[in-house]
Amino acid sequence: SSKSKSISYSLDESLEKQLKTHAIKPATGVSLQQLLQFGSNPTEMTLLRASVFLHHELPIRLAKKALELENLPYGLSNMPSIKEVRRWYVTSFKEITEFPRPDSFSSERKFTNLVKEIYERHSGVLWTMAKGIYELKSSFLKSEHAGRNSSTDFALEKVFPEVQAFLDNFFLSRVGIRVLIGQHIALHENIDGWVGLICVRTSPSEIARNAVKAASQACLIRYGRVPNVIITGDLDRDFPYIPAHLHHILFELLKNSMRAVVEHHGLEKEEEYPEIKIVIIDREENEDVCIKVMDEGGGIPRADLQKVWSYMYTTAVQDAKEVFDSLESGRDFAAYNLPLAGMGYGLPVSRVFARYLGGDINIVSMEGFGTDAYVYMRSLGDSEEPMP
Repeated sequence: SSKSKSISYSLDESLEKQLKTHAIKPATGVSLQQLLQFGSNPTEMTLLRASVFLHHELPIRLAKKALELENLPYGLSNMPSIKEVRRWYVTSFKEITEFPRPDSFSSERKFTNLVKEIYERHSGVLWTMAKGIYELKSSFLKSEHAGRNSSTDFALEKVFPEVQAFLDNFFLSRVGIRVLIGQHIALHENIDGWVGLICVRTSPSEIARNAVKAASQACLIRYGRVPNVIITGDLDRDFPYIPAHLHHILFELLKNSMRAVVEHHGLEKEEEYPEIKIVIIDREENEDVCIKVMDEGGGIPRADLQKVWSYMYTTAVQDAKEVFDSLESGRDFAAYNLPLAGMGYGLPVSRVFARYLGGDINIVSMEGFGTDAYVYMRSLGDSEEPMP
């Protein structure tokens, strides 16, 4: 048995070495434009070239993250959920590096099946990372109660800027990996008007209408009442974008606005709630397509504005505990009817989606009145993928 132990140890050692070798290689960023040009009218040859690119690129990106997950501050790397995510990254890395470089149409198909499995394996990364953060918060609170750390040493706010920066980068990289794999899988389906995950004529007003429906439903379930939403501006324009990303962003912003309006004005309010307004601006000469979501939900104190971007700022550990206890394991959040206040991941993750394609989200608040959220999207899709 000592012999088999030493074999598995040396295998681990060679795997670690491979991870380090790949992690120092530069990742290759792609833009929406490049994905569009490359994927228009895909032939078997195009798909083979794409799989060769993925075979080279994915191990580099997976290795970078696997090593980061091992070296996080404040004991985060030791949390069970974070260890689980790292195992997924290492397993996927191993599977791709052990798969021979695709060199025929049949090996391309086998490779595509492999990346489908990897896509599926990683489907709960956000959820599991959130659980890891919750485990860290719980362990801090426990050690504080046990009197081992003075609360001044371990005030959660002081601890988390580094974790915050890591998570922003980690989720940005995750979006990149999922877009590359998702794009490759979707190119095999070849749907009219789409190039993989990209809808050539994405209509912001149509996505806004769908997001209003989805957020209204969530608000109705939670509160039994829903504020009205008006959509104005350039309603008949479209541009190439990944609709799923925009839907996620608008759904989160609307959910927050609806919650703020209902809670600020109270469930007992007899007359209609003040309307939430969405303005879409998309002009030929503009660099960005811009969407503004305005509410009269009482706003956010200026001192708290930064907290809306924090992955740590869930309303309460107790809320998080209930969410995690009620769902033993999860795919990422959209699949669940989580409480509207949920995990506090909505806004920071939405901003990651916007930034991935060269855009951004800004929030401006007037305390005592309401909040305006601005979503910017590059209309040309020429922004190079950010490489955290």
